[in-house]
Amino acid sequence: MHVITEKRIREAKSKWPMAGSALDQWYQLAKKNHPADFAAMKSVFPAVDKVGELHVFDIGGNKLRLIAYVRYRAQKLYIKHVLDHREYDRGKWKEI
Repeated sequence: MHVITEKRIREAKSKWPMAGSALDQWYQLAKKNHPADFAAMKSVFPAVDKVGELHVFDIGGNKLRLIAYVRYRAQKLYIKHVLDHREYDRGKWKEI
Protein backbone atom coordinates (compact mmCIF):
# COMPACT_ATOMS: atom_id res chain seq x y z
CA MET A 1 0.00 0.00 0.00
CA HIS A 2 1.25 3.48 -0.80
CA VAL A 3 1.44 5.45 2.47
CA ILE A 4 0.93 9.22 2.17
CA THR A 5 2.56 11.03 4.00
CA GLU A 6 5.56 9.63 5.80
CA LYS A 7 6.20 13.14 7.12
CA ARG A 8 3.55 12.62 9.81
CA ILE A 9 5.39 9.50 10.97
CA ARG A 10 8.66 11.45 11.23
CA GLU A 11 6.95 14.26 13.14
CA ALA A 12 5.38 11.77 15.56
CA LYS A 13 8.73 10.06 16.11
CA SER A 14 10.33 13.35 17.09
CA LYS A 15 7.38 14.23 19.37
CA TRP A 16 7.15 10.77 20.99
CA PRO A 17 10.60 9.13 20.66
CA MET A 18 9.56 6.23 22.91
CA ALA A 19 7.14 5.12 20.18
CA GLY A 20 9.64 5.43 17.32
CA SER A 21 10.18 1.71 16.79
CA ALA A 22 6.43 1.00 16.95
CA LEU A 23 5.77 3.72 14.34
CA ASP A 24 8.53 2.32 12.11
CA GLN A 25 7.10 -1.17 12.45
CA TRP A 26 3.59 0.05 11.57
CA TYR A 27 4.91 1.97 8.55
CA GLN A 28 6.89 -0.98 7.16
CA LEU A 29 3.94 -3.34 7.64
CA ALA A 30 1.55 -0.90 5.95
CA LYS A 31 3.89 -0.44 2.97
CA LYS A 32 4.42 -4.13 2.30
CA ASN A 33 0.77 -5.24 2.57
CA HIS A 34 -2.02 -4.81 0.03
CA PRO A 35 -5.35 -5.40 1.81
CA ALA A 36 -8.40 -5.42 -0.45
CA ASP A 37 -10.89 -4.33 2.22
CA PHE A 38 -11.32 -3.53 5.91
CA ALA A 39 -11.50 -7.20 6.89
CA ALA A 40 -8.11 -7.81 5.26
CA MET A 41 -6.72 -4.68 6.93
CA LYS A 42 -7.98 -5.97 10.29
CA SER A 43 -6.11 -9.24 9.73
CA VAL A 44 -2.87 -7.29 9.21
CA PHE A 45 -3.56 -4.75 11.99
CA PRO A 46 -5.84 -6.34 14.62
CA ALA A 47 -5.95 -3.06 16.59
CA VAL A 48 -7.62 -0.99 13.84
CA ASP A 49 -11.14 0.41 14.00
CA LYS A 50 -13.29 2.45 11.66
CA VAL A 51 -14.73 5.78 12.70
CA GLY A 52 -16.88 6.94 9.82
CA GLU A 53 -14.66 6.90 6.73
CA LEU A 54 -11.46 7.00 8.77
CA HIS A 55 -9.35 4.16 10.11
CA VAL A 56 -7.93 4.49 13.63
CA PHE A 57 -4.82 2.41 14.33
CA ASP A 58 -3.53 1.83 17.86
CA ILE A 59 0.25 2.19 17.82
CA GLY A 60 2.79 1.04 20.38
CA GLY A 61 0.56 -0.87 22.74
CA ASN A 62 -2.21 1.71 22.52
CA LYS A 63 0.05 4.69 23.33
CA LEU A 64 -0.67 6.55 20.08
CA ARG A 65 -3.50 6.69 17.57
CA LEU A 66 -2.83 6.99 13.86
CA ILE A 67 -5.83 8.26 11.93
CA ALA A 68 -5.90 7.59 8.21
CA TYR A 69 -8.15 7.59 5.18
CA VAL A 70 -7.74 4.39 3.16
CA ARG A 71 -8.55 3.89 -0.53
CA TYR A 72 -8.40 0.13 -1.05
CA ARG A 73 -8.93 0.09 -4.81
CA ALA A 74 -6.12 2.64 -5.36
CA GLN A 75 -4.02 1.02 -2.58
CA LYS A 76 -3.38 4.38 -0.90
CA LEU A 77 -3.38 5.21 2.78
CA TYR A 78 -3.46 8.90 3.69
CA ILE A 79 -2.22 9.63 7.22
CA LYS A 80 -4.32 12.46 8.64
CA HIS A 81 -3.09 12.56 12.25
CA VAL A 82 -0.87 10.82 14.76
CA LEU A 83 -2.09 11.64 18.27
CA ASP A 84 -1.57 10.59 21.86
CA HIS A 85 -4.61 9.57 23.92
CA ARG A 86 -5.20 13.03 25.35
CA GLU A 87 -5.30 14.65 21.90
CA TYR A 88 -7.38 11.81 20.49
CA ASP A 89 -9.93 12.00 23.30
CA ARG A 90 -10.48 15.72 22.68
CA GLY A 91 -12.02 14.67 19.36
CA LYS A 92 -10.99 17.70 17.31
CA TRP A 93 -9.59 15.34 14.66
CA LYS A 94 -13.19 14.34 13.83
CA GLU A 95 -14.00 17.92 12.76
CA ILE A 96 -11.24 18.15 10.16
